[in-house]
Amino acid sequence: MNHRPETAGHLAAVLTILIWGTTFVSTKVLLEDFSPMEILFYRFLLGLIVLLIVDPRVLNVQSLRQEILFAGAGLCGVTLYFLLENIALTYTYASNVGMIVSVIPMITAVLAHFLLDGEKLKPHFFIGFAAAFTGLLLISFNGNVVLKLNPFGDLLAAASAFVWGIYAILMKKISVFRHHTIQCTQRIFLYGLIFMIPALFMFDFRFTLSPFASSVNLLNILFLGAGASALCFVTWNWSVGVLGAVKTSAYIYMVPVITIAASIIILHEQLTWIALVGGALTLTGLYISEMKSKPQLKEEHTS
Repeated sequence: MNHRPETAGHLAAVLTILIWGTTFVSTKVLLEDFSPMEILFYRFLLGLIVLLIVDPRVLNVQSLRQEILFAGAGLCGVTLYFLLENIALTYTYASNVGMIVSVIPMITAVLAHFLLDGEKLKPHFFIGFAAAFTGLLLISFNGNVVLKLNPFGDLLAAASAFVWGIYAILMKKISVFRHHTIQCTQRIFLYGLIFMIPALFMFDFRFTLSPFASSVNLLNILFLGAGASALCFVTWNWSVGVLGAVKTSAYIYMVPVITIAASIIILHEQLTWIALVGGALTLTGLYISEMKSKPQLKEEHTS
């Protein structure tokens, strides 16, 4: 069996997470001059423009079912996920949101078990989840054991995790159509922006170009739009097609670890032993979650 596509899928997922794990720095800088809604809209508008420049061909959708799947992916993976997460941050603590969103791999695995063929839950996934989640607890609280509940904000965070799980399922179904990944991502971004339009009137959105006069703002929005959106959604979507929804989503465990590393390097924050142990546990959980069971190996060798 040729393992090259699978290896490339893992590498693409790692690249995606490395970039997504550092986006908080750019977002934090941009929040000085932009509202969360403005950052969200501009980054995906720029992402769509970049993808159209790279591949100007229009995707030939072959059926209404395909169109509905693309619309659902745009609604869940672009509009709802980021809106719910951003709103949750205004009602509850960032540590709460981080911990709740970190259960995305488990939500995705459960949904995939019932909605996708060939992605049944395996015992080692639960072991990996337990190890990773313990590590994430240590990273998030870092010695502060006081968890403050804010029901509305926490509920919104849980909803954002759930819709991303749905997005992963939709992407796996879309990958079966064998469309070009860049064109698929273009379609998803387009629908995401369309569904975002009503929210522009509900939240603090100002259409002005003056903040882009700052080179710092311009570079950071380019990073979020061209890198974290255009590039990363393409690599992530491709990884889901190659590895499956469950294996790809497990890489989300790495985001807090990358965030810690970026905080130390860029913001010069101090590394504590609790965060170090948490990072090691999280990576161990990721490794266990990505392991193949012996029956799967036998099936692959006989296929």
